[in-house]
Amino acid sequence: MAKDNVDLICDISELAGLFEKSHSLSDFLQSAVSIVAYHMRSAVCSIYLYDEHTSLLTLAATQGLSPDAVGKVTLGLGEGIVGTAMKELRPICEGHGTESPNYKKIEGIHEENYEAFLAVPILLRGVMRVGVLVTQDPQPDYFHQNDVKALRAIASQLAVVIENAKLLMSLHEAEAKLSSPEPEPQSETPAFLKGVTASSGIVKGTAVVLDGHGYDVLTAPADDDAEEYSLDDFTLALQESIHQLTELQNKMEERLGDVASLIFNAHLLILKDDGFSGEMTRLIEQGTPADRAVTSVVNDYINLFSKSSNPRLQEKVLDVKDLGHRLLRNLQQHGEDQGDYAGQILVAKELLPSDVLKFAAQNVEGIVIVQGGITSHISILASSLRVPMVFVEYASVLDLDDGTLILIDANQGTLFLNPSPSVLSQYDTLMNREEAERKAVSPETFTRDGTKITLLSNVNLLSDIEAANENQAEGIGLYRSEFPFIVRDEFPSEEAQKLIYSKIFARMPEREVTLRTLDVGGDKKLPYHQHLDEANPFLGLRAIRFSLQNLPIFKQQLRAMLRSGADRPLRIMFPFISSVDDFESARDVVEECIKELNAENIPHNPNPEIGLMVELPAAVEIIDELSASADFLSIGTNDLIQYLLAVDRTNESVSNMYVCHHPAVLRAVYRIVNSAINNDVDVSVCGDMALNEEMLKFLVGIGIRKISIDPNQIPRIQSFLANLHTEEARRHARKLLRFGTLREVDAFLLETEQQLTTPQL
Repeated sequence: MAKDNVDLICDISELAGLFEKSHSLSDFLQSAVSIVAYHMRSAVCSIYLYDEHTSLLTLAATQGLSPDAVGKVTLGLGEGIVGTAMKELRPICEGHGTESPNYKKIEGIHEENYEAFLAVPILLRGVMRVGVLVTQDPQPDYFHQNDVKALRAIASQLAVVIENAKLLMSLHEAEAKLSSPEPEPQSETPAFLKGVTASSGIVKGTAVVLDGHGYDVLTAPADDDAEEYSLDDFTLALQESIHQLTELQNKMEERLGDVASLIFNAHLLILKDDGFSGEMTRLIEQGTPADRAVTSVVNDYINLFSKSSNPRLQEKVLDVKDLGHRLLRNLQQHGEDQGDYAGQILVAKELLPSDVLKFAAQNVEGIVIVQGGITSHISILASSLRVPMVFVEYASVLDLDDGTLILIDANQGTLFLNPSPSVLSQYDTLMNREEAERKAVSPETFTRDGTKITLLSNVNLLSDIEAANENQAEGIGLYRSEFPFIVRDEFPSEEAQKLIYSKIFARMPEREVTLRTLDVGGDKKLPYHQHLDEANPFLGLRAIRFSLQNLPIFKQQLRAMLRSGADRPLRIMFPFISSVDDFESARDVVEECIKELNAENIPHNPNPEIGLMVELPAAVEIIDELSASADFLSIGTNDLIQYLLAVDRTNESVSNMYVCHHPAVLRAVYRIVNSAINNDVDVSVCGDMALNEEMLKFLVGIGIRKISIDPNQIPRIQSFLANLHTEEARRHARKLLRFGTLREVDAFLLETEQQLTTPQL
């Protein structure tokens, strides 16, 4: 019976579901080898798993060899054909396996009966050793190049599934240990933890663990240990706290001028408030020790704010706790600066925005937050300060000894505790490669055949422009203007917005800058603005709909944009456009603002380019009319995929259905690009689709020549494009557009990915 390699590649993608029905990893692996053996029509299929601690491969599952050998047969790196494939990270195909110089006879498993031998390493992300997938058959020269390609694709799928399987097992083991009434020693904490990314990046360092109790309560020293602090001591501590906050504010103003000063302004206002520090002073004058006065007033405020129904007041609990600890530290003369945190990873139950700024200013390598959760403030600040951060749910991490070696892969949301030399070596290789790519980045990007591709940067905060310039972005393809709105206590004024936008232009001289108008709603609500209690806010009053229904706010923002771009080319982009009518209504408001500024003799840009973000299926259906009306288009792939497929990418139950290579997505993007080209309208792509190399090849193949991405991804994307030929990309795109099912697309992409990432025989 003929082998059906294509069907095999397709069916193997269902192994993740198969694992859910298995009782253990060994059950899953046994099912996997049975499926592979059936489709390959081979007498034997086996999987060996690699242990990075012992550097040994162990037979984990087999069909065709002796079942008694499972768990007993082991091979070292370079030992036998299997060990050699693992050591050299390459497939080995032998027509006569017993004649191979690498062949090793293992007594009792009857392997010598099978001449044809094909071993393919199972690698995670192309570098991390997972195991080896083996097929064997009595007929010599039974396996060919197509079989090698098929097993490469299968091994790639297996790597991810096996990692997830191991992870699930470690999670269950950890949960059982953490729920045990008996305290577990620190060494029982899993060495590999899966968490949630708050700020991407890869970093290693030694642990510095903050108080495991976090900021849950504020307490002063016990009575028998307490010093008598006077009013003069308190006054000095108060002045020192004000000075420290002012210094932190000034230090970060230039770097994060759009948000940092607002955070510390809130702290300073509370600190100087008579009901806060004034009440502390009065208690001290009445005979209360200074430290007791601080804790009493702070805890009263904590109690008051935490019980408030106003979410903005609830958020102030963190500010008040921070101020209380700062006052106590200064009162006890512990001082603010504890030294430089270079080479160290901070582990804490909870962190405040000012803490993130403080530790970033002192060169902390990365941050792990345990249990307490991550606010938008913290995530945005960490990302803009380029401090990798992950959130994990394991309380036992707070029991780590200071100095424990930690490796954070915040790109994947994973944490390694006391990583093995093998893991460290693999990540060192990965980080060195990324560093080499950063150093090799060029001012302009060209494909292998010389086609110019413009790489622009997405910007959330002013500090992101630093990364954009370091990575030689050719401009800003998307400035998300909503973040200064989200972190404030009220709508920023026209003048405040103009200051921010002017700084953007000043830091990106002579380069393209696109400012997107306010995109709030959905999961980005403004707590200080009264909003509807919507059943489905993602389909509600958001983005351009919000702006058109709140014209005073919309006009303030547009006036600020027009004024900031007075002497520069200016591009204004509207989000969430679903009709030509909405686009024209928004453009009319721009014209009104221009007329007003003319009448007021205020310098401004009288001829901005006006464009829109294509992110709704409705916009795709009327793309020809929109292309005829707009000056430029930007394809917002994240939301476009979400709305085309009706899949919430944050919903774990359906997130696996959120796929950028769905035929409907590919055809919609092609339709948009084709319309823009036919109407001679500038078109770019913004979103994670452009970070996927196979999808990037598709985008270049259909005519995309401008991409806006996270600035830190520019070196990697530029390196990929430099090795891409546009004719190859066109052929790739044409093939993808012919497929009508995900099954066909998956099979094609798996095969091409393996050809790119695996050395050829």
